[in-house]
Amino acid sequence: MNILAVDTSTLVLSIAVLNEQKVLGEKSTNLKKNHSVRLMPAIDELLTDLDMSLSDIDIFAVTAGPGSYTGVRIGVTTIKTLAWSLQKPFLAVSTLAVMAMNGLYFPGNIVPLIDARREQVYTSVYQKENGKLQEKMPEKILLIDDLLTELKIDKKSVLFVGDDTHIFQSKIEGELGDQAQFSPAAFHLPRASNLGILALQQWLESDKGENQDFAPNYLQLTLAEKNLLGRLS
Repeated sequence: MNILAVDTSTLVLSIAVLNEQKVLGEKSTNLKKNHSVRLMPAIDELLTDLDMSLSDIDIFAVTAGPGSYTGVRIGVTTIKTLAWSLQKPFLAVSTLAVMAMNGLYFPGNIVPLIDARREQVYTSVYQKENGKLQEKMPEKILLIDDLLTELKIDKKSVLFVGDDTHIFQSKIEGELGDQAQFSPAAFHLPRASNLGILALQQWLESDKGENQDFAPNYLQLTLAEKNLLGRLS
């Protein structure tokens, strides 16, 4: 079973092809460039390197958000279109879960962070159980101070993962002290190979993909939606 996994939910553009649990190839960049321009050429390049075509893909996978509104939308729209045109299933996985997979080696709480502006973060809490990632706190948008208060009360050691952790590192260290640890820089970035692994787990557990009316999980309203609600209220 071949899986094409795509993540465009942050500045990272990551694409991977897996055969079951084996990663056949992966390409990632962390640049402030237009994902809409680069995504399809990157997919084509990776498949060409692997002597494969889109018709060889059995399952498509994409990050569902949270993250950049535009980035999430580009990835979801592209994968939905490819899956629909080829009559293949697609699965969506939380961006936060994909990030947390980089900390699967850690014995305590694994906390991915994405900056949501105004001292807020997109976040969740995960732990490793029976070799798999398990969600311990539903993904949400929180003030960083509120998140740190919850983690401090829990008292477990915490591994923070994500390219935006440096924004809050001083505050985290000041509040949690030795309770807090930070993943190495290479482990901050979401990897499409981890997305593919999580998507495969979902498929094996449910044997079904997303519906065509699937929508991204932004965790908060877009500015346009807020403005519309303001005019309607």
